[in-house]
Amino acid sequence: MATVIKSDKAPAAAGPYSHAIESAGLIFTAGQLALDPETGKMVEGGAEAQARQALTNIKHVLESAGSSMDKVIKVTVFATKLEYFADLAKVYTDFFNEPFPARSGMEVSKLPMDSMFEIEVVAEK
Repeated sequence: MATVIKSDKAPAAAGPYSHAIESAGLIFTAGQLALDPETGKMVEGGAEAQARQALTNIKHVLESAGSSMDKVIKVTVFATKLEYFADLAKVYTDFFNEPFPARSGMEVSKLPMDSMFEIEVVAEK
């Protein structure tokens, strides 16, 4: 049976979806943008700042589920420019340690609210 996860420290869902779902001992997060949870607005400061905020939002969702960034096994990153992955790399090791989770990344033409990134993860409970 699936369990809905909601975090008061992450931005409110902007549509009919959950922050995350727990099923079979795994946490599947919804994609997180670089939204400031207090203002609901995109953080300023470029791609590095947006990557940091999106990962911070994921961290809060996982903590609400009783998990952590150390338990992430898969990361999927959507970026509006492949060049932004260099900025993501600058903050990635602030959130993940070796052995690093598996990761997929792709360039997409547009993301909600003109975000540079949307990041989702799968983690163990």
